[in-house]
Amino acid sequence: MEVTSSLSEKVPMPNQFDPYRDALVIEKHTVWPDEYEDWSENDRSRIETLLHASPEEALDLDYVRQHSGFARIITVTPDDLERVAAT
Repeated sequence: MEVTSSLSEKVPMPNQFDPYRDALVIEKHTVWPDEYEDWSENDRSRIETLLHASPEEALDLDYVRQHSGFARIITVTPDDLERVAAT
């Protein structure tokens, strides 16, 4: 019989903005779908800055628990691009 500790099991985080976890973000990551691979680093950097400046508006947002805080991961969507293009 195999016994596993509930502490060692990964608890899924909701895919929505959470002010508490966001206050503890120590890393910011952006996932770009393959269709945007031809975008320049300057364009990607500008979009990433805008997306992470207002994470509560991101459509695909995840938090990953780390030892000393959280990593925020935003996956770029066409709707996000349309929203930040207006800024």
